[in-house]
Amino acid sequence: MVELREVEDEHFVNAQPAPSDDEDDYTDTDSEISEEDEGDDVDLEESLYERVIALKDMIPLKQRTYISNGFSRTYGFFSKGFALGGKTLWILSTSALVLGVPFAVAITDEQQVAEMEKEMKMNRMTTDALTPGAESILTAPQK
Repeated sequence: MVELREVEDEHFVNAQPAPSDDEDDYTDTDSEISEEDEGDDVDLEESLYERVIALKDMIPLKQRTYISNGFSRTYGFFSKGFALGGKTLWILSTSALVLGVPFAVAITDEQQVAEMEKEMKMNRMTTDALTPGAESILTAPQK
């Protein structure tokens, strides 16, 4: 049969020494603690994603649902707004190109014709002023 015996650990049997009033003892324990912490960082490397997933359990389901729905509605609102804005901008720009460019070309043609007529009138007036009574090239001879 199996016989059980209780074995006492020396660490628990011996009394621990009380801390002294010297501050040197406290600095030694601080350095030992900092050395132990450095070893823990190597063992517990976790990514940001894992930390965020772990935070999920801290927020109750009802609040998570409320927050998720809020983000979904906001995303939907902005995505529809940008889509509508893009379509509107496309319609305005193509309309400006289809209607505006020919209209601008027609206006510049009219301005050029008006300038040519004005120039011809000035030439006729100059010719009449320099040679009074002479026949103009543009007018038919009188008989």
